[in-house]
Amino acid sequence: MSKLYVFGIGGTGSRVIKSLVMLLGSGVPCAVDTIVPVIIDPDDSAADLTRTVNAMKKYINIRQRLNFSNDSKNNFFRTEILESVSNFKLPLDNTRDVRFKDFMAVDTMSSENRAFVNMLFSQKNLDSNMRVGFKGNPNIGSVVLNQFEDSVAFRDFGNSFQQGDKIFIISSIFGGTGASGFPLLVKNLRNSSTLPNYALINSAQIGAISVLPYFGVKQDDNSEIDSGTFISKTKAALSYYYTNISENKTVNTLYYIADDIKNQYDNCDGGRGQKNNAHFIELVSAMAILDFARGTSNDGITIKEYGLDKDSQEVIFGDLGSESNSVIQKPLAQFQFFSNYLNHHNYYSQTWVKDIKLDSNLKQYIDLLRTFQDDYITWLSEMDNNKRKFTPFDLKPSNKGSFNIIKGKTPNKLWSLKSNFDLFDGYVNKQRLITSVSKEQQFTEIFYNATSDLMYKLFNL
Repeated sequence: MSKLYVFGIGGTGSRVIKSLVMLLGSGVPCAVDTIVPVIIDPDDSAADLTRTVNAMKKYINIRQRLNFSNDSKNNFFRTEILESVSNFKLPLDNTRDVRFKDFMAVDTMSSENRAFVNMLFSQKNLDSNMRVGFKGNPNIGSVVLNQFEDSVAFRDFGNSFQQGDKIFIISSIFGGTGASGFPLLVKNLRNSSTLPNYALINSAQIGAISVLPYFGVKQDDNSEIDSGTFISKTKAALSYYYTNISENKTVNTLYYIADDIKNQYDNCDGGRGQKNNAHFIELVSAMAILDFARGTSNDGITIKEYGLDKDSQEVIFGDLGSESNSVIQKPLAQFQFFSNYLNHHNYYSQTWVKDIKLDSNLKQYIDLLRTFQDDYITWLSEMDNNKRKFTPFDLKPSNKGSFNIIKGKTPNKLWSLKSNFDLFDGYVNKQRLITSVSKEQQFTEIFYNATSDLMYKLFNL
């Protein structure tokens, strides 16, 4: 069973993993059997982290009720997501409500060492509270994050690593946690001789995406975060990465992503207020993970960037390249129509309901599935309201039953008197039930097959 360990560092890491979860839930294929997300973030209360963890737990709960075999055509939730550490989060000791100078025990140092520390860190750095992370200070993060090498959770990762497993690292380059955590993690993965299975890990395929500035924050004189410094921090980090990662070939595939159309988010140091809308850049970053999963080994390092087929501020499927569309267009459309059906249609009188014998357990499963689909629609809506927009579907409530919601695509005319949900019902009702599997699997299978047939008939997908 092949695994891909996905390390998400900082807030950007969590948001990219959330996009990956939405892609996998919708049935986008993944070339590995299991995704193992590990989040590295000192900000335990960050809303972006909490939303991602909740989405992954729903995904796991749904998938545990499904059966996958060679006879199953269903791709919804097909890839396993494994919770290898509690709440998917690598624990960091002594960072909650602790000032940086107390973390380093500056007061116990000799006068010579204190003088040296004062040369390296400003008084503002030393007084910084690390409860919500490093607030754009990679010099602080590079000290604090060194601890994960000796953690029990990191050793557990080593114990579970097997021949053929891969590693992918997500980080932003313009903040504090991501910019410092990425090179530190690579160093430990490539050079550690104390980790269990270190020889396998040292030589494993490692991919990484470095997310350059793709949003700004509003000016706030009371905040330590200033988006006016994002570019200068990016330039400094790029220079360091070039020398210590690219030239040293310490990763096999390195992805870069950025955007020059930037939304201005509220300036929040972290915690529950750090709840950024989902962004197209995070979707593309998640697609980079899937690209790496299906890639083959190479000597040296491959650098990849992403470009749109058409430079549009309101991106639809037609603006993506053919390769991107071949990966995500049909699965996202299938799951969109599936979500609309369950959430906006009274289907209890349908033939499939009687055939499958809807009971309390299946109703509970459908309710759970609908909560994930609510997250999916929220994810799409947030990207639809961001800059740059990703707006592939017409999400207006008045069109929930219509098939004419894929922007830039007109449905084919079918030889049928039925339309909208009535047409959908007909395709679901004619699906053959596989009675040897659980009702949850029967239900999911018939809807996957029905939406797949509809996408082909209506859109040639």
